[in-house]
Amino acid sequence: MIGSLIINRRKNFSILRGDLNARSGTLSPTNEGRPMLSDDEGHAASRLQKRTCLGKEFDMPDSSVFADNLHSRILQKFPFLIEMFYWALNYAAYSFTKAIAASLYATKDGVTELAQEHGISILNFEHDSMFSIFFPIKEVDFQTFFTTGHPLMLTFFNRIYSLVHIPGTVTRTMTLGNFAAFFVFCFYPCMPPRLLPKEFGFHDTVRQDNAESVWVGGKNVNQLAAMPSLHFTYAFVIGCTFIYHSGIHWRSENKAIQQSTFGRCLWLLAGLFYPLLVLSVIVATANHYYLDAVVALLTTSVAFFINRIWMLLLPAEGMLLWVLRLKKPVPTTGQRLRTANLKVKEDGIDYRYEVV
Repeated sequence: MIGSLIINRRKNFSILRGDLNARSGTLSPTNEGRPMLSDDEGHAASRLQKRTCLGKEFDMPDSSVFADNLHSRILQKFPFLIEMFYWALNYAAYSFTKAIAASLYATKDGVTELAQEHGISILNFEHDSMFSIFFPIKEVDFQTFFTTGHPLMLTFFNRIYSLVHIPGTVTRTMTLGNFAAFFVFCFYPCMPPRLLPKEFGFHDTVRQDNAESVWVGGKNVNQLAAMPSLHFTYAFVIGCTFIYHSGIHWRSENKAIQQSTFGRCLWLLAGLFYPLLVLSVIVATANHYYLDAVVALLTTSVAFFINRIWMLLLPAEGMLLWVLRLKKPVPTTGQRLRTANLKVKEDGIDYRYEVV
């Protein structure tokens, strides 16, 4: 997380001195590129800005007047703090799934028995039904390949599973995918293969290799939440993002986003390789079934198409920002930054400090 803060920091912005680009002709946060903080708090409260949410326009307090506050400037310097805040909310919601599932099924033992039944039924569906043609390699055989012949690789996989997503990138799609998974965790507890009875042949390599971390074995971690796989949810979103940045769908005449053939191939390979790597990790470590990844792919795809539902919370976010006297920073990456930089070059006004 500290690394993400540093990498995504706004390099040309000083918490004490403002935008260092002001010396080269663009406007600083204290110039006319955006409103100054009013001396009259009542006047600040009366300022409203128009926001559009799912096609409807509404008024909300204009928190941009607080851009000169110290905590606003810290956020402007380190915008990844916003992502960390929303990730913390996601983790809090996830932590409740364990208690909710236990309350729904009366006792902890009842949840455990039901989760075991669900895990066994998934194995039967994958390998003892007409759908077995889609799952030619059994999970236990895949794990045995590593436990018997490639133990060092399995240890590496265990480290990846324990530490790879601390945290995952928070976007509307990923957040909605998380909450879809949380809903399933509550109403469909599922025991991972590594916790099934020994007769099924799986090994709990996470504990055997001492690879368990607070993110896998903490007291708030729901051990009976195999379906869907959040690891694969994140990997699928990240892989799709890599493929998007490969530019294979961009029109060649768009000069602003052209890149070398080598760069495109590198992004494309990363987009294909990373989800496959994570799929191998979650199956080889017996943390998930193949079907967990399939369900994760489906829930994430649905989340992508309906992710704008989170826009309904924009008024609540705006009110929270105003109460805390904060101006939300513009991200230092992505299309919004690219668009803002192009506008700066065109007319010299630093739109990165405008209300967005």
